[in-house]
Amino acid sequence: MREHVRILGILNIVMGCLVAAIGIAAFVVLGTMGGVIAGWVQAGNYGDSAAAGPIVATIGLCIALFFLVLAAPSILGGWGLLHFKPWARILMIVISALHLFHVPLGTALGVYGLWVLLSAQTQPLFEKRTQALVAPPVSRPNPGL
Repeated sequence: MREHVRILGILNIVMGCLVAAIGIAAFVVLGTMGGVIAGWVQAGNYGDSAAAGPIVATIGLCIALFFLVLAAPSILGGWGLLHFKPWARILMIVISALHLFHVPLGTALGVYGLWVLLSAQTQPLFEKRTQALVAPPVSRPNPGL
């Protein structure tokens, strides 16, 4: 199950990066549109429409922030899964349940995440200082005796 947890961590990081990329793309597109609109208004003296450019750019910023906030838990949780952090298992169970509503890729990732993280074989991997994660001590003979 260790390999499934690592794969799940990588997939969640990738999913989070894709969501963040959507936010960044929205910011770039709407920010550019806002700048173009502001340039047209200044060049053509359109009067009351002068506020349209900054409004469009602000909407782009809000959309970008929204998607970056949505992406952060998946990226953070994926990193935690790669390092077998105890808090990451709980966070990713919640995130996997929420991924179920993100059809079709999120649904597949959510089902896989719940299957991996709710497995009885997975829980010991996330317990603090378990024998599954810590190598057994090596006994060395005392050369002074």
